[in-house]
Amino acid sequence: MAATLTFGYVTYIEATPEKTWHALIDPELTAAYWGHSNVSDWQPGSRWEHRRTDGSGIADVEGAVLESSPPTRLVTTWAEPGAGAAEAGPGVSTVTFVIEPYGEIVRLTLTHEGLADAAERDAAAQGWYAVLANLKTLLETGRPLPREPWAMP
Repeated sequence: MAATLTFGYVTYIEATPEKTWHALIDPELTAAYWGHSNVSDWQPGSRWEHRRTDGSGIADVEGAVLESSPPTRLVTTWAEPGAGAAEAGPGVSTVTFVIEPYGEIVRLTLTHEGLADAAERDAAAQGWYAVLANLKTLLETGRPLPREPWAMP
């Protein structure tokens, strides 16, 4: 079995676990801070899609919901369309969100496992840094950043 890499990130957000959870699964909110709508019924075993917001309906990422424990834990597979994202295997990674309450804030821990190599881990890291910064800003101010952070050179 080939070795794989993991990316992990922790951020603290002034929000409730419920609001943070909702922001992870609501298609309109994910469109606002992520540039894609995350679409699913979020039940274990269900499919999910990371759809473009340009009206094309194209999913750039797809997967399956492995665990869904509102409002504290969400685990999905993550793959390019057609890669068989319902099962572990080549080209399929796993993303875990853990939301822990602490008074009026939450600690959001993201773990992206099963990355093929350092280049894939670095690309995932750059994407996650931008998306989670935009999520934090949206939850704390009511609006995303004025520019898409992932587009910054």
